[in-house]
Amino acid sequence: MRAITIPHPGGPEALVWADVPDPVPAAGEVLVEVAATAVNRADLLQRQGLYDPPPGTPPYPGLECSGRIVALGQGVAGWGIGDEVCALLSGGGYAERVAVPAGQLLPVPRGLNLEQAAALPEVTATVWSNLFMVAHLRPAETVLLHGGASGIGTMAIQLAKAVGARVLVTAGSAEKLARCAELGADVGINYREQDFAEAVGKATDGAGVDVVLDIMGAKYLERNVDSLAVNGRLVIIGLQGGVKAELNLGVLLRKRAAVAATNLRGRPLAEKAAIVAAVREHVWPLVESGVVRPVVHEVLPLAQAAAAHRLVESGAHVGKVVLRV
Repeated sequence: MRAITIPHPGGPEALVWADVPDPVPAAGEVLVEVAATAVNRADLLQRQGLYDPPPGTPPYPGLECSGRIVALGQGVAGWGIGDEVCALLSGGGYAERVAVPAGQLLPVPRGLNLEQAAALPEVTATVWSNLFMVAHLRPAETVLLHGGASGIGTMAIQLAKAVGARVLVTAGSAEKLARCAELGADVGINYREQDFAEAVGKATDGAGVDVVLDIMGAKYLERNVDSLAVNGRLVIIGLQGGVKAELNLGVLLRKRAAVAATNLRGRPLAEKAAIVAAVREHVWPLVESGVVRPVVHEVLPLAQAAAAHRLVESGAHVGKVVLRV
């Protein structure tokens, strides 16, 4: 088969479309003929040599895909050859075929095509696991989402609104904030022009937000904690702003607040399967009813993965960039 390889770490030009060995599904896995995949920040880090795939994972980037099952490994039940699926991956999505643990498969939602479905597994699993399984966001609570126009942000807005939360978002332009508002965001904060912690204080009459979903890490830590309400929960899922910062435990203590940091890619198979099962139970009905939808900025051929990476690195996109095989 052919796949996007990374012979040497570097810029987008380091991505090479090449012949590679065919994958073989192990026990408990299925072989998927990939129709589409999508670009995630982790792919950019892997290309740069900063985020190695977990042991036993294909060396090619790609944390999600959609396609059709073409072979079943020993012991797989509930799926058949020819089924249209999308899947959460630890890697290997930038390829013509990929072996996937059966517990990480999802049916393509009714009403969506394969390219739209490819934009769903990573963001839905990330958002549901963090906003609801970790932070326990509840109806009538208030949530602050950093990077509201990103793939994760656009999904988080919709899911938070679907459960009845009030949503504040940050983004870097008026155009992106307008798109967030179209998806349901109640308050938009331009982080280039406003201090987001001050804006949160004004928007909540000083009470703060119940949940913060953060992609920045160290750079935002102090202001994120300042933005929390009493009993608030900060969940850190990205480190674009660095890995080390001071944390004032006195503020946490006074607010009875909590800070959690999670990732998805390196979790054990059983944990990923549990998250995927929760997504199928809670998110898929919202997608199929049209309450929640994937936001796809552009679809490019997989062979043009370098152009897709440049687009994501530029920050000019809203939602997901999809690669068609």
